[in-house]
Amino acid sequence: MSAPSPHPRPEKGPRAAEAIFDATLRLLAERGYAGLTIEAVAQEAGVNKTTIYRWWPSKAALLRAALLRARVLDIDVPDTGSLRGDLVALAEQVTALVTGVRTRAVVRALASGTGLADDELAALARDFFADRFAREQPVFARAAARGELPPGADPKLLLDLIAGAVWVRAVLRNEPVPPGFAATVVDAVLPGTG
Repeated sequence: MSAPSPHPRPEKGPRAAEAIFDATLRLLAERGYAGLTIEAVAQEAGVNKTTIYRWWPSKAALLRAALLRARVLDIDVPDTGSLRGDLVALAEQVTALVTGVRTRAVVRALASGTGLADDELAALARDFFADRFAREQPVFARAAARGELPPGADPKLLLDLIAGAVWVRAVLRNEPVPPGFAATVVDAVLPGTG
């Protein structure tokens, strides 16, 4: 059972927002950030570029909205009743994002912005990951309330270790993520829970 997102999808934007977001992410994956243009997004989404500019004044603003609001990149915050179960479910969602047919190239394009001279894309990547971390906080609040997290535990470190293992395997090594990998990683990070 999934808890409602602490960041409900804002309704701001044109009716064609999802088509615009999909086009933005598809073009990011195909052309990279430097090749992404408002004009190309408008053509792909079947809208006027003035529609896009009315809602998003720049390429960076449009891409930020697409990263934070596109359904294809959404996560469901799990509530399995245990920290281990929630972390396994989150790791499985991360795996789906970094290996999925519609999302793999987007994730790789986004990751390519970190560490490059293009500070704008790096800032967008930071915003994306900060948003995801904020959405995942209920997992740790519930775990703390159940006594599964010791005082002073670092939720960001736990997520970095778990998601990092998925990213290294799928994105950096470009290797398949085997079935059960999410549970194996979580059990390595949370010893004694497997």
